[in-house]
Amino acid sequence: MIHIFRQGSDSSKPTLVLFHGTGGNEHDMLPLAEMLSPGSSLLGIRGNVLENGMPRFFRRLSEGVFDEADLIARTHEVKAFLDEAAAKYGFDPARLTAVGYSNGANIAGSLLLHYGNLFSSAVLLHPMVPLRGLTPQPLGGVSVFIGAGVNDPLVKAAETKELHELLASAGADVTLHWSNQGHRLSAAEAEAAKDWLDGQSFK
Repeated sequence: MIHIFRQGSDSSKPTLVLFHGTGGNEHDMLPLAEMLSPGSSLLGIRGNVLENGMPRFFRRLSEGVFDEADLIARTHEVKAFLDEAAAKYGFDPARLTAVGYSNGANIAGSLLLHYGNLFSSAVLLHPMVPLRGLTPQPLGGVSVFIGAGVNDPLVKAAETKELHELLASAGADVTLHWSNQGHRLSAAEAEAAKDWLDGQSFK
């Protein structure tokens, strides 16, 4: 997968794996990641799917309707890439934090559901429920921050709450932060995510 890796200066911090929104690329999430966890190593990934020329991590059939077979296949594809990247760059695969926005948050959520503790923590910004009817892998010991908009036109509040319950039912420690900026990532939401991440214990 097309990506960028930046070696961090603080080995006590986790490696942040960055998943952009529709139309983004491997560089988009770097400024946010540098603010969230200064000193962390950063792995920015570009989605392999193009929708009208815009990169995404998986196909959709229409707005808010996912191609579930493609989502599952792409989830496994990203997992295989992460294994390869850990071997190539030497970061600890047991100390990863996912940071995803919109479509990127959805692929990160799918990775959590399929692989359990692949990530020790995750910052999911304006995610949807990636898959229904799937029994999640155990998420005990995994911490998740969900950033959501009360007036998000793409993700209804009920769906955000459904995702919260789904992850929590699998054992994740989930923090839900509401803003009133629609689907946009606001500075206040980013600060809340940073404060949350600062409070996590990484070993």
